Amino acid sequence: MSARPSDGFSVARPAAAAMQPYFLPYMGYFQLMGAVDRFVVYDRIKYTKKGWINRNRLLREGRPAPFSLALAQASDQADVCERRLASSFDRSRLIRQFDEAYRAAPQRARVMPLLEHIVRHPAEGLFDYLHHGLQQMHAFLGLRCELLVSSKVERTAGLRGPDRVLSLCRDLGARTYINPIGGTELYQSEAFESEGLALRFLRARLSPYAQAGSAFVPALSIVDVLMFNALEQVRALLEHDYDLLPAEPTDPS
Repeated sequence: MSARPSDGFSVARPAAAAMQPYFLPYMGYFQLMGAVDRFVVYDRIKYTKKGWINRNRLLREGRPAPFSLALAQASDQADVCERRLASSFDRSRLIRQFDEAYRAAPQRARVMPLLEHIVRHPAEGLFDYLHHGLQQMHAFLGLRCELLVSSKVERTAGLRGPDRVLSLCRDLGARTYINPIGGTELYQSEAFESEGLALRFLRARLSPYAQAGSAFVPALSIVDVLMFNALEQVRALLEHDYDLLPAEPTDPS
């Protein structure tokens, strides 16, 4: 697999990334998958109520509208792999929500069977359900990275933050670690360089495409991209519609 050059530098292979699992996440998540050789999905990581793990947004009548997975009650300290879907979670209702929102979308006939397969997955555990959805999207989009689960590859338990990422890179034999642009304050280039690793950040451009509204609404679920773009166009966005940026050196002051 070859990396896409950006701003005059290349990515040393193999490249790795690690992320929380999300339900039908936005384009940038899958661009990150496409930029690496090994993509690790964390299963033993704390579930955050205000995050995007079990929710996202679709387009309804030209405006963003939320959708979500109902979860059973659990401790605030529970990891994602310890959470379960609520017994009240109505899979058919969620499918209808997608179908009604995108009833006039040009790619509806292609995308709805995929959503049916993802949403009707019988798993009750949150991680298993999310992981299945990511696997299905990975295959549908034709991504070639190896999808891994953190608990299956991590040799050292209990690490957090940069220490966990660095340990994971060692376990995978990675030479480059790529993180979403939102993590620029979390990771310092010097810590990676001391391990012989390059640190890069992916910034999704989220270029406009034709939707069913007058004004473009960016950063919706990947479902929106798939509903309004042919698969070849989606793959072009996955490959080209982002920038890979080098980490800025730490200010010694």
